[in-house]
Amino acid sequence: MPRLPTPLTLADTDTGRGRRTVRRRRPGPASGAPRHRPSRETATAWAFVSPSVLVILGLSVVPVAWSLLLSFQADDLVTPSRWVGLDNYRALAQDPHFSQAVRNTVLYTVLYVPLSIGLGLALALALNQRIRLVGLYRTLIFVPFVVSATAQGVLFSFILDPEFGAANSVLHKLGISPQGFLTDPAQALPALVAISLWSGTGFCVVVTLAALQDVPVSLVEAARLDGAGRWHLLRHVTLPALAPVLSFLTVWQTINALQVFDLMYVTTKGGPLGSTTVIVYFIWEQAFKNFTAGYGAAAAYALALALLVLGTLPRVVRAVRNRARANHHLEGAAR
Repeated sequence: MPRLPTPLTLADTDTGRGRRTVRRRRPGPASGAPRHRPSRETATAWAFVSPSVLVILGLSVVPVAWSLLLSFQADDLVTPSRWVGLDNYRALAQDPHFSQAVRNTVLYTVLYVPLSIGLGLALALALNQRIRLVGLYRTLIFVPFVVSATAQGVLFSFILDPEFGAANSVLHKLGISPQGFLTDPAQALPALVAISLWSGTGFCVVVTLAALQDVPVSLVEAARLDGAGRWHLLRHVTLPALAPVLSFLTVWQTINALQVFDLMYVTTKGGPLGSTTVIVYFIWEQAFKNFTAGYGAAAAYALALALLVLGTLPRVVRAVRNRARANHHLEGAAR
């Protein structure tokens, strides 16, 4: 059988004198290709992005800077403004109406945040079980969250009406005297908290339920094999796994509670006797009802400062804890 010749490769060829390496040239730019293509692409990208940038600047950055400047002025939105410096902030510290708005806001937050998270956790634990029609129950609990606060206010204004409302009709059949609800200074704020719980708990349920489904099954099974009951599972396995989510919900619900406005505006208009006047409603009232825009802007920045502290506080606490743990580990390694 004749011997076949050895095939040649592209990398090298055998000649009688030695091995010669064939190098490939890198493809260079074509002679007719444009040299300024990156700059054209950048200009095209900015052409598409510029409308969004203008909207963000026009609706967020510029109003924030303008309101900060306005907080140092006396302005009624009609006549030319007058520079007053820190007088608006000094007046806030001495204003009893602002102090009442702060107390109402803090009370609303203290009632709403723990109750919404606690009810959300309880309902999420119940809906995390294998029960019949669980999808329907989850949907029914979440539906009130997507209803606007304006619609909620109109709905419950009819339900809680002291004369013709359905709530007093039910109480009358149960032999209980009619209640004032939104017209009673002692009951108006708790009634608004109950309305907010009806709508806001669904968000906590969805977030907590998603976190519950990510709890490692191996930890739960190991705890059950060790003889842990439901309470011990909840305390030592479930709650530690849910700690980041519960921390997020606490901050989120607190920020929402401090900024509540539309529900009060639709139902009580801050009454009766200022018992439901919260900070944001106070800001709106000063700026667009009393025409003291500078004073209202100062109140808005007081609220913004509180929200800034609230938003940065968890990060500071987390950083301090991490540093303390690192120091503890270093001391343990040194010993």
